[in-house]
Amino acid sequence: MLPSAAPELWGGVECSLVRVGDGWRDQTVETGHHDRPADLDLIASAGIRTLRYPLLWERTAPVHPDRSDWDWHDQRLARLRQLGVTPIAGLTHHGSGPQYTNLLDRGFADGLAAHAARAAARYPWVEAWTPVNEPMTTARFSGLYGHWFPFHRDEASCLRMVVNQCRATLLAMRAIRRTVPHARLIQTEDVGRVFATCRLADQAAHENERRWLSLDLLAGRVDRHHPWWPKLLAVGVAEGDLLELLGGDAAPDVVGVNHYVTSDRFLDHRTALYPPHLRGGNGWQEYADTEATRMDLPADETGWLARLREVWARYRRPIALTEVHLGDTPEEQVRWLLEAWNAAVTARVEGVDIRAVTVWALLGSVDWDSMLRHRRGRYEAGPWDARHDPPRPTLLAEAVAALARGQGFDHPALGVPGWWRQDDRFHAAARRA
Repeated sequence: MLPSAAPELWGGVECSLVRVGDGWRDQTVETGHHDRPADLDLIASAGIRTLRYPLLWERTAPVHPDRSDWDWHDQRLARLRQLGVTPIAGLTHHGSGPQYTNLLDRGFADGLAAHAARAAARYPWVEAWTPVNEPMTTARFSGLYGHWFPFHRDEASCLRMVVNQCRATLLAMRAIRRTVPHARLIQTEDVGRVFATCRLADQAAHENERRWLSLDLLAGRVDRHHPWWPKLLAVGVAEGDLLELLGGDAAPDVVGVNHYVTSDRFLDHRTALYPPHLRGGNGWQEYADTEATRMDLPADETGWLARLREVWARYRRPIALTEVHLGDTPEEQVRWLLEAWNAAVTARVEGVDIRAVTVWALLGSVDWDSMLRHRRGRYEAGPWDARHDPPRPTLLAEAVAALARGQGFDHPALGVPGWWRQDDRFHAAARRA
């Protein structure tokens, strides 16, 4: 039997709309969901009653802020309402806004707020919102690594992008609450922890402080005594923006923890022990950057439960696991979902206010093995395999339906640990760290 401490089961549709290279990647189009309204019936039939779903700025007003097309969203949200599925509306998802703005543009925040106001006026019955998905993560990939538009590769740009997205969230929630006074902010972020060899302890500490920045800003914690206050001012962030965020108007009603098997990292100065694609550095130190799960670390320091405990200890706010996904075989996907589910149940027993576990990428995703940088058409299925029409349920769909019914899920695949728990996962360097 499922423990009485079980959380709710939510779902999510992968909907990233990102400028990469000289074009755009739209996951709702690439997975086929854009042209399959009946997908929503499949999702509801599995018992999912809360769904992370896009109301993306880039899709409604791609060319000019005063020319919006809501037809697709009108149809989809009306169907969700008919099905009794509550949407959590996402306004940007790893995007930098339409073509007339970007993450470093002062107008980004005001533009997103204007879009939020229009969305709330059009759908006043929607009460849960995520104006910006993963602000820190998006800033890293757009401002620090140069993978996504506007393709910067410096921490100063990354930090300015984080603050700009947080200010956009603040203004968007203010705009929404003028129409929907009880609107809730479901704020997502990946807060994977960085581990390291002794020589790289300072780099790991720096990254482990930085990972909290978006949530600290939104929670009104970044004041003059915060360690990142002087760093933000030094890279050109306006003090007035930081003071405005101090009011706490954008404090998350639910902290959404996104966590992947690759989220926890390990930095190693012994680069010769690793393949070339894992080698990099910070400009003055060279090191390998690999998944922490491939190193011989204490099991209770990595993974879902460790990160949930950290988030609760820092914020003491309700938590949801907002992206649970693994691009692998259906059996491994079930193992990953059940590990996340059991971590949520354990945390609830410990007194952590865990509200939900979200099965992400219900209809799969395309090219996330390269962070969307390469157009190879590499599809990863979710509970439904969208390479078929209609999408075909996988083993993961069976697990989702069982958990949604309030039942446990038992399957022979669960008698074997996931690859991230097996001894053959380790790098050669793991036992010499």
